[in-house]
Amino acid sequence: MATDTVPPSSAEDVPTEPGGTPQSDTDAHVESRSGYRQPQVDVAAMTRLLDGTYAEVRNLVRTNLAEYSSILEDAETMSRADFRERVKDVVVEMASTGQTGMGFPVEHGGGGDIGASIAAFETLAYGDLSVLVKVGVQFGLFGGAILQLGSKHHHDAYLPDLITGKLMGCFAMTESGHGSNVQALGTVATYDVATQEFVVTTTTEAARKDYIGNAAAHARLGVVFAQLEVAGERHGVHAFVVPLRDEDGTVLDGVRIEDDGRKMGLNGVDNGRIWFDHVRVPRENLLNRFADVTPAGVYESGIENPNRRFFTMLGTLIQGRVCVGGAGINASKVALTLAVKYANKRRQFEATSEDTEELLLDYGMHQRRLLPLLARTYALHFAQEELASQLHDVLSGVVEDEHTQRELEARAAGTKALGTWHATRTIQECREACGGAGYLSVNRFDALKADTDVFTTFEGDNTVLLQLVAKGLLTDYASEFSDMDQLGMVRFVTGLAVETVIERTAVNKLLERIRDVLPGGDEWDQEAGLLDPDYQLAMLRFREEHIVSGVARRLKRGIDRGMNPGEVFSRVQDHVIAAGRAHVERLVLEAFVAKTAALPDGDQKVALNLLCDLHALSTIEADRAWFMEHGRLSVARSKAISREIGSLCRKIRPLAEELVEAFAVPREMLRSPDLLDWPPA
Repeated sequence: MATDTVPPSSAEDVPTEPGGTPQSDTDAHVESRSGYRQPQVDVAAMTRLLDGTYAEVRNLVRTNLAEYSSILEDAETMSRADFRERVKDVVVEMASTGQTGMGFPVEHGGGGDIGASIAAFETLAYGDLSVLVKVGVQFGLFGGAILQLGSKHHHDAYLPDLITGKLMGCFAMTESGHGSNVQALGTVATYDVATQEFVVTTTTEAARKDYIGNAAAHARLGVVFAQLEVAGERHGVHAFVVPLRDEDGTVLDGVRIEDDGRKMGLNGVDNGRIWFDHVRVPRENLLNRFADVTPAGVYESGIENPNRRFFTMLGTLIQGRVCVGGAGINASKVALTLAVKYANKRRQFEATSEDTEELLLDYGMHQRRLLPLLARTYALHFAQEELASQLHDVLSGVVEDEHTQRELEARAAGTKALGTWHATRTIQECREACGGAGYLSVNRFDALKADTDVFTTFEGDNTVLLQLVAKGLLTDYASEFSDMDQLGMVRFVTGLAVETVIERTAVNKLLERIRDVLPGGDEWDQEAGLLDPDYQLAMLRFREEHIVSGVARRLKRGIDRGMNPGEVFSRVQDHVIAAGRAHVERLVLEAFVAKTAALPDGDQKVALNLLCDLHALSTIEADRAWFMEHGRLSVARSKAISREIGSLCRKIRPLAEELVEAFAVPREMLRSPDLLDWPPA
């Protein structure tokens, strides 16, 4: 992203004079060629930019995290049972500050601000992640289900005690036999008209509720998802409030609960399995915002189509996906803060001097390992910020059209997938970059790795979520989209003239638009400046639209040959996932470009432009085989991108520590004396 202050450089990686570090030699060469001037990062100002609208909320959470920092050590020294109680106590104490209830209505004791609740949750990811997940289960999943799926009498009955943590609950959706395929859940709730009760039953062993947070020890109530049956007719999955324990913690008759046992991580969260043996609950315990059953046993809903009703209910619960994605991004910030700070202190080998060993961060490969991940973290942060704002508007009723809501659901799914995959990759790379020190528990990487690994799975398996994104692209968020499973999507797309889908993706029109804004005509991808944001975005847009139209052609061809729709979908599933990923990566870059473009000129803008360029070119480089296969990248151009990435890394290297300090992870949350207080006294 070229600016007046930072022109394109594409410098070769060759020192011009002996004696200096690789860093200083190359920077001097770039400076002499291009007039490049190194910007300075104002850490406090960058933190304010990152914190955005909810800086006060984020600072409240940071303060609370520092106060409860001993929980990081408790996770290592307490028994599992004791640590679970410690986590629960911290969650309840934090609830008393108001930080966990910011998204609930004011009249029930909440803050009335969904955006604030997301900001608070994301910031909790700087600390112990069992606390984060316990908060998510209690206030996001359990509380969110009652808020979004229930009616006023449910809100009045449960929200005041739920918000304070006095009433603990769980969100019982997943079953051992059905995870992502929620529509096929085996638990059944049958209406008994004689007693005006629902009878909740676990029909098979595979239908037991499993991996349910808060279930093994603390939940008194569960929001249980079950197939609703009235007078012998099934009406699909609905949610019911089902008591699990009495006030003294005794499990109620008809309910059986087992502990899931020790997990890879998050052992401060009491995950468990639940069975129901003809458990009776009053008719009023159906969360009836979208459907109800009358006392006489008549099923009523304002949404006639059962599939649309199901997707509408699930659509109200997307806040969990948004929060998990944000938590993954923030966990990445912790890992990068540790790894970058250590690399800027730790020395290894006399690379350029006989007397002094080189700083790790001065090595080109170390820069290549960490700095593109830093750039991607900033990119995902701004994409997450945009997503959270959209969610706030939709759930607060500021925006109510269905098309926008469908777009939000797809964007939430895709951002969660990319954000949590990024966390897994970043934490591992940062651990390795810290060598043996990174393997010590006190340096936090073991907990970060173990506790975030499941983020790629819960709130939706990432691969399945990208499939959801692609469905939306193929159907252009048509009204039919909300009514379809994957086979329905195949039939819908192949029922169109394939040219309609291709026209919708507008690859040819895209090329025409690119010719208008970039130099080079038909050779725009070879002639445009590498640091031109229009070029960077054009490459990602071309990839996305080409893959989407290719999926449509493949689906059409398979059906025209008489193949089974399920087999057709299975054969093109890799392309479907690629389409979803390409779409979200384009949205992420667009968010970063828009954020930097809106900033006033100055060093902060220059620094963020460097990061944005590094992120964009690293994204293209990572998929250069695809771009070369499809004629969008020559060998020479590919090599030029790699050289430019090296140049950008060298420019960002002097700013790296300030850029991670801007994340403002509390020092108490970092621990890591071996990393941060190097060299030892």
